Amino acid sequence: MSEDKTGNRAASVIATPSLPVEKVFASAEIQHGDVDFIKVDEMLTLRRMIVRAPAPKGTVLFLHGFPETMMVWKDIASTLARDYDVHAFDWPGYGQSSRPILQRFSYAPQDYAAVLKAYIETAGIDRSNLVIYATDIAALPVLLLALDEPAIARRIIVGDFAPFDRPQYMWENLQNLKAEPTASPTRAYMNKTSDEIFQNVHTRGLSPAEQFDLPTDVQRDMVHSWSFGGMTSADAFAHYYANFTRDQNVLEANLDRLKTPVKVIWGEKDLYINKEMGIEFAARIGVKIDILPGIGHIPHLQNAKQTVEEIRASFG
Repeated sequence: MSEDKTGNRAASVIATPSLPVEKVFASAEIQHGDVDFIKVDEMLTLRRMIVRAPAPKGTVLFLHGFPETMMVWKDIASTLARDYDVHAFDWPGYGQSSRPILQRFSYAPQDYAAVLKAYIETAGIDRSNLVIYATDIAALPVLLLALDEPAIARRIIVGDFAPFDRPQYMWENLQNLKAEPTASPTRAYMNKTSDEIFQNVHTRGLSPAEQFDLPTDVQRDMVHSWSFGGMTSADAFAHYYANFTRDQNVLEANLDRLKTPVKVIWGEKDLYINKEMGIEFAARIGVKIDILPGIGHIPHLQNAKQTVEEIRASFG
């Protein structure tokens, strides 16, 4: 990753060639915020959102999961921007960020950790007053980065992910992605059933009373961004899982090096990653876990108010 630093307002703005720039920006309208593209190295350009506070007390960086894009943070960012600068970006393989061929970028958690470091450096974010909120596929990369960069943030909030190689705590399709011969058919099935994923991924496992609808613009952005540049988000997800066990083992073997303050939250009804995974992780690093009653795999969409409160408390 490039060490060249660029200020927030001077970031490289580069349209993804697969989509007209006016359509890209129309799909990501952020109130009182900026959407642009920032080049973090010679190969990777990330679509990002920044919502700035009049007098910021700190900076929040939100990192999305599968099959999301940065748009899932839009409403939360607008609320928090009364007091904090808020950043979010699309991971490579998602949204309108770069999707390099596999021979150039592996989409592994460790590669995403390098992308995260490059973004923080290139965007010129003050680490000493930064809170990172990472969910699903984003959580392992930020923790891997923290092993080598303990001052990467003042606090990291993680949840609803798989820090360790414990397939028994994972939904069957996720178990199947971890190795062949089940990985390739599962990837093909995910690509074939993308409409069903968009419809149900965020509420699967919840009771009828707990069901919720995605905001229209969030749903539209995920659908429009699913496939371009010769790779789908399911492909990127499968590549991530091809390296998942290796990088989970790296984290588990080096937990004693994790010095950054970490907060662990978990949806009580998370169908994809059982809360027992979070309970073990929190115990291993010696912190309390907050189990969120009635919440599934995606707390920030099911109860945005709770996410806002978590962020504010982290600056207290």
